[in-house]
Parts: sequence; structure tokens; C-alpha cells
Amino acid sequence: MELSDRLPRLVRRLGGDLYGVADLTPAKETMMEQGGLRLEEWPRAVSIGVALPHAVIDQLPRGRETRALATTYQLECYDVINRRLDDIASRVASALQREGFRALPVPSRERISDERRCALFSHKLAAHLAGLGWIGRSCLLVTPEHGPRVRWVTVLTTAPLPCGEPMEQRCGECRQCVDACPVGAFTGRAFLEAEPREARYDAAACERYLQELGERNERAVCGMCLYMCPHGRSASKRLR
Repeated sequence: MELSDRLPRLVRRLGGDLYGVADLTPAKETMMEQGGLRLEEWPRAVSIGVALPHAVIDQLPRGRETRALATTYQLECYDVINRRLDDIASRVASALQREGFRALPVPSRERISDERRCALFSHKLAAHLAGLGWIGRSCLLVTPEHGPRVRWVTVLTTAPLPCGEPMEQRCGECRQCVDACPVGAFTGRAFLEAEPREARYDAAACERYLQELGERNERAVCGMCLYMCPHGRSASKRLR
């Protein structure tokens, strides 16, 4: 069985829901600016996604009412899933290395710059280039299957795996995620590869809001951009 067939099977067996491969050529400048990564070292990215539990996301409007809801959101949608993603990425990287290719798993939640609030490499950009979804006005990666209710991890590699094609934006004129943000962190601009994230999203405002909630002894949970997206809510309604 070809490596390109074995890897998605491995991801599924380990608990991943989405798999794709990105040609990183369009991300050359972003790779250098964000993490100092060079395209000639990492021409491909394996993108892996795990869907968040809809039953938890659907409770987010009540997330500040009880500690149990806030704790469940933090535990199930961040801590547990991030550990799963990092484990999958490590195993995929090992599988690639055994085949004679270099592979670098990028941690799901570590960031290299507190000032810019960014990681070594953008997981959402990799997923977009792999054809797994589009970047919405909330700067979240929106998938046809689960909306934005997915967390991501990336494995950079030299393996010449077949790549997907970037998906066109399907938000239309929708601004529900923008209007739902309690601190107006989103400008509402559609994603453009040539624009910096700051043109669309004030990450500092979002982080300050959560910090202020914690300082007021309120539940430091929001996620309204996750909850409000019609694509995610439609996915939840399809469940029995």
C-alpha cells in the first residue's frame, strides 16, 4: 500500500477526523515571517484535524453560568483534543521518517511569540492549502463537514505526497461570527493571503477579554465565533 494511502488510515485509526496534504509554495513568505521556516526544507505539510464535540460547543452561550460548563469546554475542546492531536502528529512524523523522509511535527498549541500570539507555523493555513476548508471572517478554518468546530495540528515534511487544492470561501455575506464577538475582535474583512492576520483579527483584544473575565472571578470562556457559525450549527443538527 502506498504511503499516501497508509497515512490517512493511520490518522483515522489514531482518532483523527480530517486529513490532507498541502503544497506550501503559496505560504513561502508566511513561513519565513512567522517561524523562520524555509520552503526548501519543508515543501509539504500534512494537516490533521479532530472535530470538537458538538454537545459541548452548543452549550457555549451558557458557558459563564456554571463552572462545570466552562471546565468541560476547556478540558474537552482544548486539553484532551490537543493531547490527541500531538500524539497523532508524533506518530505520523515517525511513519514518514521510517520511510526515509524528514518530518517535523508542529505542536498543536505552543506559540513562539507572545507579542504576535502566533505559533511556529499556522495550522489553519496548512488545512486551507490542503483543501480541507476555508478561512472565515473569524480567522477560523471552516470545514464543510464540521464548520469551524475543529482543532488542528501539522506535520511538515519533505515527502512528495499528493496535495489537495485550496477551497474557495463559502461564507458569502454572512457576518454572524463577527457580530457575536463580545469585544469586536473581528473587522469582518474576508481572508486574503496577502494580508496579515491583524487586518482581520485583534488577537490581543480576545485574550484580554478572557483575562478580565478570570480577574472578575467569572468563567473565562467565550467561543461565540465557534458557536455562531451556521456551518457548525448545521453539522450539529445533522446528529441524531
